Amino acid sequence: MLAKITVAEYMSKRLVKLKLDTDVIEAIKLMLNHKITSAPVMTEQGTLAGMFSEKDGMKVVLESAYNQGMSGKVADFMTEETISVEADASILELAETFKGSTVRSFPVYDDGDLVGVISRSDVLRALTSSK
Repeated sequence: MLAKITVAEYMSKRLVKLKLDTDVIEAIKLMLNHKITSAPVMTEQGTLAGMFSEKDGMKVVLESAYNQGMSGKVADFMTEETISVEADASILELAETFKGSTVRSFPVYDDGDLVGVISRSDVLRALTSSK
């Protein structure tokens, strides 16, 4: 049953997109307010530049503690190398990808367009919904 479930069925479609020049504190506030663990960072041209995650937020915490200030742009802290998945991929394929990665969420593409973000929690939700 799970093998037939696709990423598109459980991904978050309402994306909170950040810009490269978004202030990191504002980015963290947005993530907390929307209860998300990561957000795509977009270029001016609308392409994915990277992902800003809770882990990247930890870099901000440490930077602010060591340098006695909380400033910077998302571009300074985001993860540029991302693993993306296709919307029509199986949840089982995705579970394998998550198993081998420390990343908690991935951008989702359909025909070259960013259409969502999927997290580990979404995969677990798929498991419980299929029973």
